[in-house]
Amino acid sequence: MNLKVMVVDDTIFYRKIIRDVLESIPGVEVVGTVNSGALALERIPSLMPDVITLDVEMPGMNGLQVLEEIRRKEYDVTVIMISSKTREGSEATVQALELGAFDFIAKPDEASLDANVGYLSSVLKDMLASISRQQVIKNRLRSGIPSQQPASGVSLTPAAEPAQVVINRPLKRTEKSSVVAIGISTGGPNALAQLLPQLPGDINVPILLVQHMPPVFSASLAQSLDKKCALRVKEAENGEPVEKNTVYIAAGGKQMKVATGTGLSKIIRITDDPPENNCKPSVDYLFRSVAREFGSKTTCVIMTGMGADGKLGTTVSRAAGAITIAQDEATSVVYGMPKAVVDAGLADVVSPLNFIADEILKTL
Repeated sequence: MNLKVMVVDDTIFYRKIIRDVLESIPGVEVVGTVNSGALALERIPSLMPDVITLDVEMPGMNGLQVLEEIRRKEYDVTVIMISSKTREGSEATVQALELGAFDFIAKPDEASLDANVGYLSSVLKDMLASISRQQVIKNRLRSGIPSQQPASGVSLTPAAEPAQVVINRPLKRTEKSSVVAIGISTGGPNALAQLLPQLPGDINVPILLVQHMPPVFSASLAQSLDKKCALRVKEAENGEPVEKNTVYIAAGGKQMKVATGTGLSKIIRITDDPPENNCKPSVDYLFRSVAREFGSKTTCVIMTGMGADGKLGTTVSRAAGAITIAQDEATSVVYGMPKAVVDAGLADVVSPLNFIADEILKTL
């Protein structure tokens, strides 16, 4: 069965490029292209798309307003935001992701049209493949066949959450963690907007966080989360000291690690080292440095996201004695990164999203 996609963008140039890219992907059917948010809302009931690519910045009703209306009307559709690499575009995109948009694509600005098309094709193929897998699960649910994984869409509250946390092995460690490291990707802003406000402002440890994002967007995410949390949340800066009760978010397009500063103090290092797992920032890169600097006094948390970034880093951190918490399948938008860790036997705890904060606090 084809995945039905509708393209929403006010510029004819991007409507054509995105449509052409989508039509080149096997198993994808473009059911319509529209040039405004109002027209998109009018066409959804008749076209019944599975997926909408939604431009963030449009005259009249912008992408964020369209998404809010989709949520209000409870349309069963997965939304991919298409955003410009501007501060305004990034702020609106982060809000959309916190509202439950599946993911976003930053409009490319490569030197040639072919390079831009190649980038869009690669990113859309990966996203739609993940959505398609979830569509199969969605159809199974409609047929009454049980499944742990809910359908992806714009719902803020994950469905079918299990009632309890799964402990994979006895936790014999008696020492407490001095740092929390979090790795997250697709579905991350929404999940973080639920997780981080549950943590107290006097948690008494630093939190180092990699969310897969390009430049500009990570700063907007930090600003948005800072308004919601008792903890201080900021985009990490090179050379700054690692302080308790602060969440440091890796800058988009850079790698982040922790290193030893003066005496026993720890500092942030922002580098231009190569991508790992095609990711920059990379969870593996951060986790290795945390394991080196904090050893067994580390809590690693791996959450929703495509791919397997974090698996190798978790292997290193667990060898150093760290505790690993993985988000469960039912509450992950994409069960890729946590699945890689769980399947490798590296997770000490597998937890629904709404219990992860409690599980973190137990290790501190």
